[in-house]
Amino acid sequence: MFNIVLYTPQIPQNTGNISRSCALTGSVLHLIKPLGFSIDDRYLKRAGLDYWDKMSFYVYENFEDFLSRCKPENLYLYTTKTDRLYTDVKYQERDYLMFGSETSGLPSYIHEMFFENRYNIPMRKGQQLRSLNLSNSVSIVLYEALRQNNFEGLL
Repeated sequence: MFNIVLYTPQIPQNTGNISRSCALTGSVLHLIKPLGFSIDDRYLKRAGLDYWDKMSFYVYENFEDFLSRCKPENLYLYTTKTDRLYTDVKYQERDYLMFGSETSGLPSYIHEMFFENRYNIPMRKGQQLRSLNLSNSVSIVLYEALRQNNFEGLL
């Protein structure tokens, strides 16, 4: 139903948790290299439990490879670098929901390319408060998209 895009994810447990959410919602997972782990990583598999064979996922060499192979019509970025809320999007089936690396987010050139499609999840700000966990962020946005589409295809 939806496409979850992870740009250079670094923590295998996050990607494993996200893969589980994708399997349970019928979403497709897109991983853009370089990855901070091997697809065969035991932590990745443990976090995703036995869901990897129940979902679709693709791996891309870089962002340009992703764009050329997917040609996404609606690509939304989730970042702390905007005031526009993730709930402002009118989500449609097959939208691409993109999240940056846990350590560095998305690079500036991607922000520039999709400047009008950047959204955030509201949270407190402060010196010690950077951002939500990646897998939590994906779940928040994905379930808003599913809610807006009446949880189509889910029980």
